[in-house]
Amino acid sequence: MAREDTEDAIIAYKSILAQIIDNRPSGMRQRLATELGKHRSFVTQITSPTYATPLPARHLATIFRVCHFSATEQERFLDAYQTAHPGKLPELGFAEKLRQLSIMVPDFGDERKNRLLEEAISDLVQKIVAISGGTD
Repeated sequence: MAREDTEDAIIAYKSILAQIIDNRPSGMRQRLATELGKHRSFVTQITSPTYATPLPARHLATIFRVCHFSATEQERFLDAYQTAHPGKLPELGFAEKLRQLSIMVPDFGDERKNRLLEEAISDLVQKIVAISGGTD
């Protein structure tokens, strides 16, 4: 894919994401920053179509969870994301759909430790899905 086409494809999925976030309650970008363990400026760069910064695939599950994507929104976004970054979706059945699973975990009282626990659980789930052969 030519560089200009890739940039257009990135703008396309970021436009979808920006529209979804804009339709959520105020403070969503700050909540994403907290959940991702990043500064709000990072969230602005990865969610705004005016920045060429691609959205890392490893953050998709968190974004879907925090922003409460509907199945339709998720599908539309993932189609555009896949166009921009062919083959870059994590091996977690993203090409199909996600379902949310809630579990109770200890609160360590430390954002960094809580985020590391969430990432470890996410990594474990990705490995289990990969071992089991995906979502077939």
